[in-house]
Amino acid sequence: MKYGMNLLLWSGELNDGLIPVLEKLKEFGYDGVEIPIFNLDLDYSAWGKRLDAIGLQRTAVTVRNADDNPISAEALVRKKGVEANRRMLDCCAAAGVQTVVGPYHSALGTFSGSGPTSEEWKWGLESMRATAEHAGKVGVLLGVEPLNRFECYFLNAQSDAAAFCREVDHPSCRMMYDTFHSNIEEKSIRTALHDIKDMLCHIHISENDRSTPGAGNVRWDENFDAIHEIGYDGWLVIEAFGLALPELAAATRIWRRMFDSELKLAQEGLAFMKSQVEQRRRR
Repeated sequence: MKYGMNLLLWSGELNDGLIPVLEKLKEFGYDGVEIPIFNLDLDYSAWGKRLDAIGLQRTAVTVRNADDNPISAEALVRKKGVEANRRMLDCCAAAGVQTVVGPYHSALGTFSGSGPTSEEWKWGLESMRATAEHAGKVGVLLGVEPLNRFECYFLNAQSDAAAFCREVDHPSCRMMYDTFHSNIEEKSIRTALHDIKDMLCHIHISENDRSTPGAGNVRWDENFDAIHEIGYDGWLVIEAFGLALPELAAATRIWRRMFDSELKLAQEGLAFMKSQVEQRRRR
């Protein structure tokens, strides 16, 4: 198992002020970090070298918005979505990113007033196939993320995301699982994880209030039991949110501080993940 920390807890983009945080995460025992790739104009090659020097591997996260929505009824908007995904993948490759996750299948926080249509599904498949083709060329794996119903309407259930990725039918397109979203959407965590195991490439460990994993109401025993049962041995990445990203507040709905400090959350969260995995290995 590899253990990572999503940097969105501190910032929406890589910057020099994060260096002490990165060094501390390495000291805690993290294998890597999940870097936000929203700003496509950073020197990601240079950042890859800096992270190599610290000794941190990386995954990445990104989103699409209304103006580059890959399932838009407007062909030009869909084209912008694919182009943005391709540019993002180039940034990932430059930074040495292994897997990029997030809701880049559709626009975050944009709603039509109903569920996805058959046409939107078709447009989504076309956009993701084009994205996956580029991902294969640059050597980055896609981890498509289903979100809860309050953040998107295109992919909510884990089974829907798995079905979507199976229809994309490309070796560079897989999906990720998030304990926060599944806590809202799934009737059975165990069933959900077993049903997607053929498509699963990444997991976010996220508490029900987006604070310190293990300190809230997520059904952790069921999650870690199922993760162990399906033989998953990839990235476990903490995704937590604070008040550092006002631009994501509309989606994450974080209005108050729910932890003592970011570094304490990271340290306690890592200890929690490792203890849960180790308990099951000993059985």
